[in-house]
Amino acid sequence: MKEKIHPQYNYAKVRCACGNTFETGSSLKHIEVEICGVCHPFYTGKQKFVDTAGRVERFQKKYAKFATAQAGGAGGSTEAKK
Repeated sequence: MKEKIHPQYNYAKVRCACGNTFETGSSLKHIEVEICGVCHPFYTGKQKFVDTAGRVERFQKKYAKFATAQAGGAGGSTEAKK
C-alpha cells in the first residue's frame, strides 16, 4: 500500500433520528442517519413515513385537489346522461 494516501479508519458513533446510537468502523468520526435497523419498516414490520422535506403532505394536498375535481366532474356527467 502507498503511504499517506489512505484515510484514517476509526470507530464512528452513528446516531439515528429515532434516538438509537451505535458504533461502527468508518473514516468519519460521527455519522447521523434518518433511519436505522431498529426503526426501518423492513425490520420492524410496521409502516412508517420517512419524510424530511414534506413530500407526503404536498402529495396529499395535490391528490385531494385532484380527487375533488374528479368527483365533481364524474357526478355532473352522469346526471347529464340520464
